[in-house]
Amino acid sequence: MEGIIFRRVIPSDNSCLFNAVGYVMDNNKNKAPELRQVIAATVASDPVKYNEAFLGKPNAEYCAWILDSEKWGGAIELSILADHYGREIAAYDIQTTRCDLYGQNRRFSERVMLIYDGLHYDALAMSPAEEAPEEFDQTIFAVRNDRTIGPAEGLALNLVKEQQRKRSYTDIANFTLRCGVCQIGVVGEKGAAEHAQATGHINFQEFR
Repeated sequence: MEGIIFRRVIPSDNSCLFNAVGYVMDNNKNKAPELRQVIAATVASDPVKYNEAFLGKPNAEYCAWILDSEKWGGAIELSILADHYGREIAAYDIQTTRCDLYGQNRRFSERVMLIYDGLHYDALAMSPAEEAPEEFDQTIFAVRNDRTIGPAEGLALNLVKEQQRKRSYTDIANFTLRCGVCQIGVVGEKGAAEHAQATGHINFQEFR
């Protein structure tokens, strides 16, 4: 299929990673509860591999944590989901234009693509035309012998670079947030984490 690579927006509800994966894998933006269960079951089943040093918290604590719909996913979750689906997951970072490829060492024959802005994951899809509805999206791409997915890879990178030029990302080390509960301003992910720990407040909005 020839076409244009689009960023398909996933709702910002702390489960964007899971729902973005659900969309590119299963054409379903509401897979988060199910995929959180998959991750918790995988981690619980292998406490040696998924130990406290790897997870950053004890295995059982992590499993309870990832099932909480308020908690965000990242690299650990993407690598587990790549294995679960048997497909590579390419996650493009807008700020650096870097592509992190999960499942690469398993030599899977297909790949899906996500885009990340520092706080939020959206899905990348190929559409035949600008106004084409989402049901015409292609989200799964065959991996070629040279381990690329052909023209779609270049189109995806061009989109990511264009988003970077527009500064469509959040610099998580230096961005400013305001607590939605007490309206106090904090700087960066670290500041937000410290404020949340001190107050229990987890509702932050970015402001510039």
